[in-house]
Amino acid sequence: KVRAMQAAMRMAGRSFGLRRFSTRIRPEINGKPTSGPSSGVATSRAFKLRPLTPGTRHQVRVDRSHLWKGEPYRPLTRKLKKHAGRNNAGRITIRHRGGGAKRRYRIIDFKRDMLDLPAIVERIEYDPNRTAEIALLKYNHLPEEKAYRYIIAPQDLAPGEEIVTSMKEIKPKVGNCMALKHIPIGQVISCVEVVPGGGAHFARSAGTYLTILDKKMKDQHALVQLQSGEKRFIPLTCLATIGAVSNPLHKIQKLGKAGRTRHLGRRPKVRGVAMNPVDHPMGGGEGRSAGGRPSCSPTGVIAKGFKTRKRKKAAPLVHQTRKAAQMEAKLARKGEGGGGGGGGGGRKKS
Repeated sequence: KVRAMQAAMRMAGRSFGLRRFSTRIRPEINGKPTSGPSSGVATSRAFKLRPLTPGTRHQVRVDRSHLWKGEPYRPLTRKLKKHAGRNNAGRITIRHRGGGAKRRYRIIDFKRDMLDLPAIVERIEYDPNRTAEIALLKYNHLPEEKAYRYIIAPQDLAPGEEIVTSMKEIKPKVGNCMALKHIPIGQVISCVEVVPGGGAHFARSAGTYLTILDKKMKDQHALVQLQSGEKRFIPLTCLATIGAVSNPLHKIQKLGKAGRTRHLGRRPKVRGVAMNPVDHPMGGGEGRSAGGRPSCSPTGVIAKGFKTRKRKKAAPLVHQTRKAAQMEAKLARKGEGGGGGGGGGGRKKS
Protein backbone atom coordinates (compact mmCIF):
# COMPACT_ATOMS: atom_id res chain seq x y z
CA LYS A 1 0.00 0.00 0.00
CA VAL A 2 2.86 2.38 0.83
CA ARG A 3 4.55 1.69 -2.52
CA ALA A 4 1.24 2.21 -4.34
CA MET A 5 0.72 5.51 -2.50
CA GLN A 6 4.26 6.65 -3.34
CA ALA A 7 3.72 5.78 -7.01
CA ALA A 8 0.44 7.72 -7.03
CA MET A 9 2.16 10.76 -5.50
CA ARG A 10 4.93 10.57 -8.12
CA MET A 11 2.30 10.45 -10.87
CA ALA A 12 0.49 13.41 -9.33
CA GLY A 13 3.75 15.34 -9.29
CA ARG A 14 4.17 14.65 -13.01
CA SER A 15 0.51 15.26 -13.81
CA PHE A 16 1.07 18.80 -14.97
CA GLY A 17 3.74 17.83 -17.48
CA LEU A 18 3.64 20.28 -20.37
CA ARG A 19 3.01 19.37 -23.96
CA ARG A 20 4.78 22.42 -25.32
CA PHE A 21 4.57 23.83 -28.82
CA SER A 22 8.01 25.45 -28.51
CA THR A 23 10.72 25.65 -25.86
CA ARG A 24 13.03 28.43 -27.05
CA ILE A 25 13.83 30.79 -24.16
CA ARG A 26 15.93 33.96 -24.08
CA PRO A 27 17.07 34.31 -20.44
CA GLU A 28 19.16 37.45 -21.01
CA ILE A 29 19.38 40.47 -23.27
CA ASN A 30 22.77 42.07 -23.97
CA GLY A 31 24.29 40.01 -21.18
CA LYS A 32 21.81 41.32 -18.59
CA PRO A 33 19.37 38.96 -16.83
CA THR A 34 15.71 39.67 -17.54
CA SER A 35 12.43 38.98 -15.77
CA GLY A 36 11.56 36.44 -18.46
CA PRO A 37 11.71 35.62 -22.17
CA SER A 38 9.83 37.45 -24.87
CA SER A 39 6.34 36.45 -25.96
CA GLY A 40 6.16 35.52 -29.62
CA VAL A 41 5.19 32.68 -31.91
CA ALA A 42 8.60 31.07 -31.37
CA THR A 43 8.54 31.40 -27.57
CA SER A 44 4.81 30.97 -26.86
CA ARG A 45 3.90 27.72 -25.19
CA ALA A 46 0.61 26.02 -24.46
CA PHE A 47 -0.04 22.88 -22.47
CA LYS A 48 -2.88 20.48 -21.86
CA LEU A 49 -3.48 19.32 -18.30
CA ARG A 50 -3.77 15.63 -17.54
CA PRO A 51 -7.38 14.52 -16.88
CA LEU A 52 -7.13 14.05 -13.10
CA THR A 53 -10.47 15.84 -12.59
CA PRO A 54 -13.40 16.64 -14.90
CA GLY A 55 -12.30 20.29 -14.89
CA THR A 56 -8.81 19.48 -16.17
CA ARG A 57 -9.81 16.84 -18.72
CA HIS A 58 -10.09 19.19 -21.70
CA GLN A 59 -8.37 22.22 -20.21
CA VAL A 60 -5.73 23.92 -22.40
CA ARG A 61 -3.68 26.74 -20.91
CA VAL A 62 -1.15 29.21 -22.24
CA ASP A 63 2.14 29.25 -20.36
CA ARG A 64 2.61 32.55 -18.49
CA SER A 65 5.85 31.70 -16.71
CA HIS A 66 7.67 34.49 -18.58
CA LEU A 67 5.38 37.20 -17.16
CA TRP A 68 6.03 39.44 -14.16
CA LYS A 69 5.07 37.69 -10.91
CA GLY A 70 4.51 40.78 -8.76
CA GLU A 71 1.88 43.51 -8.54
CA PRO A 72 1.31 46.01 -11.39
CA TYR A 73 2.83 49.48 -11.25
CA ARG A 74 0.28 51.07 -8.91
CA PRO A 75 0.33 54.71 -10.19
CA LEU A 76 -0.73 53.45 -13.64
CA THR A 77 -3.81 51.58 -12.35
CA ARG A 78 -7.31 52.74 -11.48
CA LYS A 79 -10.23 51.27 -9.56
CA LEU A 80 -12.60 49.32 -11.80
CA LYS A 81 -16.19 49.24 -10.60
CA LYS A 82 -18.41 46.35 -11.65
CA HIS A 83 -21.83 47.07 -13.20
CA ALA A 84 -23.01 43.50 -13.91
CA GLY A 85 -24.42 44.53 -17.29
CA ARG A 86 -26.68 47.28 -15.84
CA ASN A 87 -27.05 50.83 -17.13
CA ASN A 88 -27.55 54.01 -15.08
CA ALA A 89 -31.21 53.10 -14.55
CA GLY A 90 -30.27 49.71 -13.08
CA ARG A 91 -31.73 47.76 -16.00
CA ILE A 92 -29.84 44.87 -17.60
CA THR A 93 -28.64 45.99 -21.02
CA ILE A 94 -26.03 43.22 -21.48
CA ARG A 95 -27.11 39.79 -20.33
CA HIS A 96 -24.91 37.12 -18.75
CA ARG A 97 -22.61 39.53 -16.90
CA GLY A 98 -21.84 39.63 -13.18
CA GLY A 99 -19.46 38.44 -10.48
CA GLY A 100 -15.90 37.61 -11.40
CA ALA A 101 -12.53 38.24 -9.81
CA LYS A 102 -11.70 41.75 -8.64
CA ARG A 103 -9.57 43.76 -11.08
CA ARG A 104 -7.79 47.08 -11.41
CA TYR A 105 -7.66 48.84 -14.75
CA ARG A 106 -4.21 49.36 -16.29
CA ILE A 107 -3.84 52.71 -18.06
CA ILE A 108 -2.39 51.96 -21.50
CA ASP A 109 -0.52 54.51 -23.60
CA PHE A 110 -2.26 54.05 -26.95
CA LYS A 111 -1.01 57.38 -28.37
CA ARG A 112 2.74 56.73 -27.91
CA ASP A 113 3.32 60.50 -27.85
CA MET A 114 6.78 60.47 -26.17
CA LEU A 115 8.59 61.25 -29.42
CA ASP A 116 12.31 60.60 -29.91
CA LEU A 117 12.83 59.51 -26.29
CA PRO A 118 14.29 56.01 -25.83
CA ALA A 119 12.49 53.77 -23.35
CA ILE A 120 13.68 50.61 -21.62
CA VAL A 121 11.29 47.65 -21.34
CA GLU A 122 11.20 46.96 -17.60
CA ARG A 123 8.97 43.88 -17.73
CA ILE A 124 6.14 42.07 -19.52
CA GLU A 125 2.92 41.76 -17.50
CA TYR A 126 -0.45 40.03 -17.55
CA ASP A 127 -3.47 42.29 -17.94
CA PRO A 128 -6.85 40.88 -16.81
CA ASN A 129 -8.72 43.50 -18.86
CA ARG A 130 -7.46 42.41 -22.29
CA THR A 131 -6.24 39.32 -24.15
CA ALA A 132 -2.84 40.80 -25.04
CA GLU A 133 0.11 41.13 -22.68
CA ILE A 134 1.36 44.57 -21.68
CA ALA A 135 4.87 45.98 -21.30
CA LEU A 136 6.03 48.48 -18.68
CA LEU A 137 8.34 51.10 -20.19
CA LYS A 138 10.69 53.42 -18.34
CA TYR A 139 11.88 56.73 -19.84
CA ASN A 140 15.13 57.42 -18.01
CA HIS A 141 15.25 61.02 -19.24
CA LEU A 142 12.03 61.96 -17.39
CA PRO A 143 11.37 62.51 -13.67
CA GLU A 144 10.33 59.43 -11.70
CA GLU A 145 6.60 60.29 -11.52
CA LYS A 146 6.37 60.61 -15.32
CA ALA A 147 8.91 58.00 -16.35
CA TYR A 148 6.65 54.94 -16.61
CA ARG A 149 4.13 53.96 -19.29
CA TYR A 150 2.22 50.80 -20.16
CA ILE A 151 1.93 49.74 -23.81
CA ILE A 152 0.46 46.73 -25.63
CA ALA A 153 3.37 44.29 -25.86
CA PRO A 154 4.19 43.08 -29.40
CA GLN A 155 5.50 39.58 -30.03
CA ASP A 156 9.22 38.99 -29.35
CA LEU A 157 9.57 42.09 -27.17
CA ALA A 158 11.75 41.17 -24.18
CA PRO A 159 12.68 42.96 -20.92
CA GLY A 160 15.85 44.99 -21.20
CA GLU A 161 15.33 46.06 -24.81
CA GLU A 162 15.28 49.71 -25.85
CA ILE A 163 12.47 51.02 -28.05
CA VAL A 164 11.56 54.46 -29.33
CA THR A 165 8.66 56.39 -30.90
CA SER A 166 9.46 58.78 -33.72
CA MET A 167 7.92 60.53 -36.70
CA LYS A 168 11.35 60.34 -38.38
CA GLU A 169 12.73 57.35 -40.22
CA ILE A 170 14.19 54.89 -37.71
CA LYS A 171 15.04 51.19 -37.69
CA PRO A 172 11.84 49.08 -37.98
CA LYS A 173 12.61 47.04 -34.84
CA VAL A 174 9.94 45.16 -32.87
CA GLY A 175 8.37 47.57 -30.38
CA ASN A 176 9.39 50.75 -32.19
CA CYS A 177 6.50 53.07 -33.07
CA MET A 178 6.76 55.06 -36.28
CA ALA A 179 4.73 56.72 -39.01
CA LEU A 180 3.38 54.51 -41.79
CA LYS A 181 5.33 56.48 -44.42
CA HIS A 182 8.61 55.16 -42.97
CA ILE A 183 7.54 51.52 -42.52
CA PRO A 184 8.59 49.19 -45.39
CA ILE A 185 5.97 47.46 -47.53
CA GLY A 186 5.13 43.95 -46.35
CA GLN A 187 5.91 44.76 -42.71
CA VAL A 188 3.58 43.36 -40.03
CA ILE A 189 2.29 46.11 -37.72
CA SER A 190 -0.10 46.52 -34.79
CA CYS A 191 -1.73 49.25 -32.67
CA VAL A 192 -2.42 51.31 -35.80
CA GLU A 193 -3.98 54.75 -35.72
CA VAL A 194 -6.81 55.72 -38.09
CA VAL A 195 -6.69 59.45 -37.36
CA PRO A 196 -3.23 61.01 -36.84
CA GLY A 197 -2.73 61.55 -33.11
CA GLY A 198 -5.95 59.75 -32.23
CA GLY A 199 -4.34 56.71 -30.63
CA ALA A 200 -4.24 53.04 -31.60
CA HIS A 201 -7.43 51.79 -33.22
CA PHE A 202 -6.66 48.59 -35.18
CA ALA A 203 -4.86 45.40 -34.04
CA ARG A 204 -4.90 45.71 -30.25
CA SER A 205 -6.10 42.19 -29.36
CA ALA A 206 -3.94 39.09 -28.80
CA GLY A 207 -2.17 37.83 -31.94
CA THR A 208 -3.66 40.45 -34.28
CA TYR A 209 -1.76 42.43 -36.92
CA LEU A 210 -2.06 44.43 -40.16
CA THR A 211 0.11 44.18 -43.26
CA ILE A 212 1.21 47.15 -45.36
CA LEU A 213 0.52 46.51 -49.06
CA ASP A 214 1.08 49.80 -50.89
CA LYS A 215 1.83 53.50 -50.37
CA LYS A 216 1.32 54.97 -53.85
CA MET A 217 -2.22 53.90 -54.80
CA LYS A 218 -3.83 56.84 -52.99
CA ASP A 219 -2.13 60.16 -52.27
CA GLN A 220 -0.84 60.48 -48.68
CA HIS A 221 -2.38 57.12 -47.74
CA ALA A 222 -1.09 53.61 -47.19
CA LEU A 223 -3.06 50.53 -48.22
CA VAL A 224 -3.17 47.96 -45.40
CA GLN A 225 -4.78 44.55 -45.14
CA LEU A 226 -6.66 43.42 -42.05
CA GLN A 227 -6.71 39.80 -40.92
CA SER A 228 -10.32 39.54 -42.07
CA GLY A 229 -9.12 40.24 -45.62
CA GLU A 230 -10.49 43.79 -45.76
CA LYS A 231 -8.19 46.32 -47.43
CA ARG A 232 -8.40 49.96 -46.47
CA PHE A 233 -6.46 53.21 -46.71
CA ILE A 234 -4.87 54.86 -43.65
CA PRO A 235 -3.08 58.26 -43.67
CA LEU A 236 0.72 57.97 -43.93
CA THR A 237 1.19 60.18 -40.87
CA CYS A 238 -0.59 57.71 -38.57
CA LEU A 239 1.59 55.85 -36.07
CA ALA A 240 1.90 52.07 -35.87
CA THR A 241 3.94 49.65 -33.77
CA ILE A 242 6.29 47.19 -35.46
CA GLY A 243 5.33 43.54 -34.92
CA ALA A 244 2.15 41.58 -34.20
CA VAL A 245 0.43 41.71 -30.82
CA SER A 246 1.66 39.27 -28.16
CA ASN A 247 -0.04 36.14 -26.78
CA PRO A 248 -0.81 34.55 -30.18
CA LEU A 249 -1.92 31.25 -28.60
CA HIS A 250 -4.79 32.87 -26.70
CA LYS A 251 -7.27 31.53 -29.27
CA ILE A 252 -6.47 27.87 -28.51
CA GLN A 253 -7.18 28.17 -24.78
CA LYS A 254 -9.96 26.03 -23.29
CA LEU A 255 -11.25 27.04 -19.89
CA GLY A 256 -12.24 23.47 -19.08
CA LYS A 257 -14.93 24.16 -16.47
CA ALA A 258 -17.77 26.53 -15.66
CA GLY A 259 -15.96 27.98 -12.64
CA ARG A 260 -13.21 29.55 -14.71
CA THR A 261 -15.86 31.23 -16.86
CA ARG A 262 -17.45 32.66 -13.71
CA HIS A 263 -14.04 34.01 -12.62
CA LEU A 264 -14.06 36.07 -15.83
CA GLY A 265 -17.41 37.63 -14.88
CA ARG A 266 -19.57 35.65 -17.29
CA ARG A 267 -22.83 34.17 -16.02
CA PRO A 268 -24.69 31.15 -17.44
CA LYS A 269 -26.67 31.47 -20.66
CA VAL A 270 -30.17 30.04 -21.03
CA ARG A 271 -31.44 29.11 -24.51
CA GLY A 272 -34.52 30.95 -25.70
CA VAL A 273 -36.28 27.71 -26.70
CA ALA A 274 -36.03 26.54 -23.09
CA MET A 275 -37.98 29.57 -21.81
CA ASN A 276 -41.67 30.38 -21.62
CA PRO A 277 -43.36 32.51 -24.31
CA VAL A 278 -43.52 35.44 -21.90
CA ASP A 279 -39.74 35.44 -21.53
CA HIS A 280 -38.52 34.96 -25.11
CA PRO A 281 -39.95 35.05 -28.66
CA MET A 282 -38.68 31.50 -29.22
CA GLY A 283 -40.07 30.14 -25.96
CA GLY A 284 -43.02 27.84 -25.34
CA GLY A 285 -44.40 24.97 -27.36
CA GLU A 286 -45.27 21.39 -26.53
CA GLY A 287 -42.19 19.33 -25.72
CA ARG A 288 -39.01 20.21 -27.48
CA SER A 289 -39.45 22.74 -30.27
CA ALA A 290 -37.17 24.50 -32.71
CA GLY A 291 -38.45 27.93 -31.74
CA GLY A 292 -40.75 28.40 -34.71
CA ARG A 293 -38.75 31.30 -36.19
CA PRO A 294 -35.17 32.28 -37.05
CA SER A 295 -32.88 32.59 -34.01
CA CYS A 296 -33.29 35.93 -32.30
CA SER A 297 -32.62 37.84 -29.08
CA PRO A 298 -35.24 38.41 -26.35
CA THR A 299 -36.13 41.69 -28.07
CA GLY A 300 -36.61 39.98 -31.47
CA VAL A 301 -33.36 41.04 -33.18
CA ILE A 302 -32.22 38.37 -35.67
CA ALA A 303 -29.14 36.59 -34.31
CA LYS A 304 -27.76 34.81 -37.39
CA GLY A 305 -27.23 36.45 -40.77
CA PHE A 306 -28.59 39.84 -39.79
CA LYS A 307 -26.72 42.56 -41.69
CA THR A 308 -25.85 45.65 -39.69
CA ARG A 309 -23.76 47.65 -42.16
CA LYS A 310 -25.58 50.68 -43.58
CA ARG A 311 -25.50 50.75 -47.37
CA LYS A 312 -25.98 54.51 -47.63
CA LYS A 313 -23.12 55.29 -45.24
CA ALA A 314 -20.07 56.06 -47.37
CA ALA A 315 -16.77 54.31 -46.58
CA PRO A 316 -14.31 56.03 -48.95
CA LEU A 317 -11.21 54.61 -47.22
CA VAL A 318 -12.31 50.97 -47.62
CA HIS A 319 -10.64 49.71 -50.79
CA GLN A 320 -11.99 46.14 -50.62
CA THR A 321 -14.59 44.85 -48.16
CA ARG A 322 -14.09 41.75 -46.07
CA LYS A 323 -16.77 39.86 -47.97
CA ALA A 324 -15.28 40.68 -51.38
CA ALA A 325 -11.79 39.71 -50.20
CA GLN A 326 -13.01 36.38 -48.83
CA MET A 327 -14.89 35.64 -52.06
CA GLU A 328 -11.76 36.44 -54.07
CA ALA A 329 -9.66 34.10 -51.89
CA LYS A 330 -12.28 31.37 -52.25
CA LEU A 331 -12.24 31.63 -56.06
CA ALA A 332 -8.44 31.58 -56.03
CA ARG A 333 -8.41 28.38 -53.97
CA LYS A 334 -10.90 26.78 -56.39
CA GLY A 335 -8.72 27.77 -59.33
CA GLU A 336 -5.62 26.21 -57.73
CA GLY A 337 -7.32 22.93 -56.83
CA GLY A 338 -9.49 22.46 -59.91
CA GLY A 339 -6.80 21.79 -62.52
CA GLY A 340 -6.62 17.97 -62.82
CA GLY A 341 -9.10 15.11 -62.96
CA GLY A 342 -10.71 13.33 -65.84
CA GLY A 343 -13.70 15.40 -66.68
CA GLY A 344 -17.25 14.48 -67.17
CA GLY A 345 -19.26 15.16 -70.28
CA GLY A 346 -20.94 18.25 -68.93
CA ARG A 347 -21.62 21.27 -71.13
CA LYS A 348 -18.88 23.89 -71.01
CA LYS A 349 -19.94 27.32 -69.78
CA SER A 350 -19.10 30.22 -72.03
